[in-house]
Amino acid sequence: MKKKKKMEALLCKRLGDPASESPSVGNDSDSSPSPIEVIRNYPIPELDSPTAVRVKVKATSLNYGNYLQILGKYQEKPPLPFIPGSDYAGTVEAVGPAVTKFKVGDPVCSVADLGTYASFVVQDQSLLFGLPKGCDLVAAAALPVAFGTSHVALVHRANLTSSQVLLVLGAAGGVGVSAVQIGKVCGAVVIAVARGAEKVQFLKSLGVDHVVDLTDQNLTASVKEFLKSRDLKGVDVLYDPVGGKLTKEAMKLLNWGAQILVIGFASGEIPVIPANITLVKNWTVHGLYCGSYRIHRPAVLEDSIRELISWMQKGLITVHISQTYSLTEANLAFSAIKDRRVIGKVMIAFDDKRSSML
Repeated sequence: MKKKKKMEALLCKRLGDPASESPSVGNDSDSSPSPIEVIRNYPIPELDSPTAVRVKVKATSLNYGNYLQILGKYQEKPPLPFIPGSDYAGTVEAVGPAVTKFKVGDPVCSVADLGTYASFVVQDQSLLFGLPKGCDLVAAAALPVAFGTSHVALVHRANLTSSQVLLVLGAAGGVGVSAVQIGKVCGAVVIAVARGAEKVQFLKSLGVDHVVDLTDQNLTASVKEFLKSRDLKGVDVLYDPVGGKLTKEAMKLLNWGAQILVIGFASGEIPVIPANITLVKNWTVHGLYCGSYRIHRPAVLEDSIRELISWMQKGLITVHISQTYSLTEANLAFSAIKDRRVIGKVMIAFDDKRSSML
């Protein structure tokens, strides 16, 4: 009888804060205070259809949604235990008999509902995106969720143009950095909001037109002064992954006919957008949950990711990796996200020693 191959995987065995303790290693789930556990002998997923592809994962991204899911505070709540994870990149390791798009060894990236915090992932060939030979797989693994969200929001929903002003809240985070860069590719005037000198300096290096440092600057006053200096009336598109009081303040800067992109609530507070002001100002409010596009508008998401891969290849966008960790250091990775110490993306990589670019 053929012995089944095993892999390394991060298992969420109960809900809790994955940043609080180092993940247990092995099968001591009852005694460990951490909700996550690294299992070294987890069964490798089988090819489950003729068009299935098994990918050897090189790297997988940590998104704020992954952290919330382990906490039990995300909109999608999978049954326990589960392997977390969403976007990833790697190389094709095995293909089903009817696979026509890929062959063993091809570099690919994609988004999965779950399961990417593991050495291997199985998905249908229709869900995979081919990458150029020699592509940086760690960077590509950070592309689908953060950059995909921003591309769908700014290009497909807001139809951002070169004549418009884009205001990005939380601009130094994973989705924020992607929104800033996509805004520049679209030719918009980009205003970025962040906190701290290091983040401000980084955003300036991306060619942002104006940066507000919330450490010592007032959002409204700083933006109004900049707009006046450029003879601009106000903000046309608000990109908001933060929520809370910052949203309320940013609304004071919006033009008539402006668009609000609701991306998330990193502040922990869901803002109220007054319907009466929305009516008088003719604002459009877009709720943007990129994950649901895979179900309801898969062609839109595919278009976004394919264009993003092309942009990355041409050097129009750059995926900034803040830190890279191994599975056994997952608590450190989640802690970096929790404490907002990240500029750009945090990654988990396989077969790599931990590295940091901060």
